Amino acid sequence: MIDIQPPTARSGPPPAPTPEQPTFDALPLSADVRQAIDELGYTNPTPVQLAVFEPAVRGVSLVVQARTGTGKTAAFGLPLVDQLVRRGVQKVQVLILTPTRELALQVGREVEKLGKYRGIKVVPIYGGAPMGAQIEALASGAQVVAGTPGRVLDHLRRGTLDASNLRILVLDEADEMLSMGFSKELHAIVEMLPKDRQGLFFSATIPPDVERLARAHLKDPEFITLSSDAVGALQISHVVYLLQGGDKRAELVRILEIEDPESAIIFCNTKDETQRVCEALQNRGYDSEWLNGDLEQRERERIMTRTREGKLRYLVATDVAARGIDVSHLTHVINADFPESAEQYVHRTGRTGRAGRTGTAISIIGPKDIGNLYILRLTYKIRPLERQLPSAGEMKTRQETDVVDMFRLAFENRAMHPDDLALARRLLTHSSAEQILAGLLRDHLGAREALGQDPKTEASEARRAKNPPPVANVPAPEAAVAEVVAGEPRSETRAGRANRATSREGRRREERPREERPAAVIAPVAGPEEAPVVPKGPARPAAPGRPRRVPHSSFATWEPAAEKDDDQPIFNGETASSGAPTNARPPREDRAPSRARLPEPPPMPGISETGAEQVAAVPALEGGVQLFVNVGRRDGARASDLQGMLEEGGFAKDEIGPIRVRDRNSFVSVRKEAVDRGIAAFTGKTLGSRGVIAEVARPRPGDA
Repeated sequence: MIDIQPPTARSGPPPAPTPEQPTFDALPLSADVRQAIDELGYTNPTPVQLAVFEPAVRGVSLVVQARTGTGKTAAFGLPLVDQLVRRGVQKVQVLILTPTRELALQVGREVEKLGKYRGIKVVPIYGGAPMGAQIEALASGAQVVAGTPGRVLDHLRRGTLDASNLRILVLDEADEMLSMGFSKELHAIVEMLPKDRQGLFFSATIPPDVERLARAHLKDPEFITLSSDAVGALQISHVVYLLQGGDKRAELVRILEIEDPESAIIFCNTKDETQRVCEALQNRGYDSEWLNGDLEQRERERIMTRTREGKLRYLVATDVAARGIDVSHLTHVINADFPESAEQYVHRTGRTGRAGRTGTAISIIGPKDIGNLYILRLTYKIRPLERQLPSAGEMKTRQETDVVDMFRLAFENRAMHPDDLALARRLLTHSSAEQILAGLLRDHLGAREALGQDPKTEASEARRAKNPPPVANVPAPEAAVAEVVAGEPRSETRAGRANRATSREGRRREERPREERPAAVIAPVAGPEEAPVVPKGPARPAAPGRPRRVPHSSFATWEPAAEKDDDQPIFNGETASSGAPTNARPPREDRAPSRARLPEPPPMPGISETGAEQVAAVPALEGGVQLFVNVGRRDGARASDLQGMLEEGGFAKDEIGPIRVRDRNSFVSVRKEAVDRGIAAFTGKTLGSRGVIAEVARPRPGDA
């Protein structure tokens, strides 16, 4: 009998086996530190952690060059908590310096988690926080201090930080600290520390000033060079657009129209420019937020959470504000303002193309940036591809592509009748196929245009409103998030700073789930055998800042545009700010006064829908308090859902007042004495794919 085996490839040598990644068994860690690592979910040490542990434990001073996001905090944290910190000495033994407050808190939390079972006390100190509380924390037996240079120097000079027992100095992001102007503070701090100490300097790049700092203040330092940010920068695509003049923000929007990044950080050199660029993107319908040192802490925390979870398409930020945001899913980094140094460019572009992903860096280059671009080429051998600004023909092609994509999304998931498919194939083989299709499109699109609609504009707006796919398995951020950072460059020619404070107070945009927002849906009117269309009702009023899009009467179109009228809390049916933006487009009065909707489950008794709101028609509570809830109609929320959550939380019907469900958020009235119970009733609940958060609604200015 012949044994027939399946054919195999015989050409070439057999492939080499893939080497297994080392586990933490490769490091001589104590049992309690290993337990903390296992609880954190770490399985394999990174190269920088493997390279640093042994020499650090031996007391060698190190200068480590490693790319951002490679586990540098654990690289120095593991030897610190495992062997270097003496648990029986309740004195400051380790000083960790970071360039920003957020990094100080982040590093402090990480080291505290690693030393969870070692009883090591970590204290973060940074500017902007109460000095008294920090003094008490230092006096209570701090062993590891993580702080920013300015506040650490202040404590040393006051004598509230006793450095007599200090044995180890750690600099995290050393190049960033020097580029941000902390050189004077660093030298002053080092002069006040004991001379016989170990130093661990970590940096993504090692420019000459970092090397000089290390050789001046460390004894026989060893240099460890791993995958630097420059190596990461060489692994992504680099593109520059040469701008001869004109409006840079308008050209940025044109570039985004053509490039269409899935998600990106857009860097600006000043705080004010972040807000201007973000406003330009929002006016075009892009989901974007700005982040700089002027932002209040609560908004900063919300934006950072959206960024980490992949729920924000474009984050416009300064270099300082973006430090500490470790995101690995970005597809693009965009330099709206070209960085002033080559190292800064490397830091920025190192935020994309991580974990084996592809990435693209796009820069807008003006005449004054040519010198910096030339230095970048000489220093890191990065030679970006030069592209011309989008032409009118390219913009037209983009618009046509958007319309085609709108039709694709409308019909790709529909079950087609075999006869229709056969007719379509026959049509495509006909010699006059183009003319016939053009006529059919003109009949459809022309009919909509006759009613005052613009299908091309609607298709483009639907593309801009698309969101990146959500990031899976993102750990929940820590409750304590760093306060706003200081020391960022600012343009002093900005007028109306008071208006900025007002706009920050009103920025209560809510995250919208990416997976529940189709770009556009068009579907023919239901036939006799199809599901009926819900009878049309009166049109919902247009939101300030964007006109309402209503489809042709024979088509049902989902509208992705965000409504601006719920950016402020509502009291008695009115918005806290009734003024529309000065650049708002007026609603078009000639549009069809109705739109089709898919059927929704029937509401609970006593609940009615009134256009833009869904209202639970229950008596008002005397002395009731309104709770702001972060879910609305776009999340699938109904008044009955919110009422049901309260009743599950033990609320009686007479404790619940009016419930208003708006497009992106809701307001629920409860008795004053039941506010805490009301917040607890919503906390931890999920609606769709979004966690529900409730808080006391902020009153309007002027409310008694």
